[in-house]
Amino acid sequence: MNTLKRDVLKGIFFVLAAGSLSHFVYEWSGYSTAAGFFFPVNESTWEHMKLCFFPMLFYSFYLKLRYGNADDCILSSMLTGTLAGTFLIPVIFYTYTGVIGYHTLLLDLLTFSLSVLAGFCIAYRKARSCPSGIRTMWILPAVVLIAICFMAFTYSPPSLGIFKTPE
Repeated sequence: MNTLKRDVLKGIFFVLAAGSLSHFVYEWSGYSTAAGFFFPVNESTWEHMKLCFFPMLFYSFYLKLRYGNADDCILSSMLTGTLAGTFLIPVIFYTYTGVIGYHTLLLDLLTFSLSVLAGFCIAYRKARSCPSGIRTMWILPAVVLIAICFMAFTYSPPSLGIFKTPE
């Protein structure tokens, strides 16, 4: 198995584990305001997107340090996968709840897992093909904007359904 494939598999397990544990960090921290910027503070879909975003972002920068400039596509590919995995969470969640009319813990966990897997699959394919149009300078601002939105909307969420706890 090549090194990139092995690192992607490790990343999947890391993000699944870190994201799952992240669900509880805000409570474990004694409801620390600082922790709330990076970990879910409630059961809204928006807050649950953090479960994929921050661990995968962390792993993206880890891989960039690991590979250095030897592979210029790693960071941009991982950031693309991070965004894809993060935004698949509400897509899958609202699709399945729209079809069956309610949400369940099992399907929520499956949503998270599928989103992480899809994000890493996208990252791996992009890193292997290294498309000329994908560059970190175009993707990094989007990632920074989303990170800022996570932090800003944690304690001042807009009045939209994605920011409310599902029934």
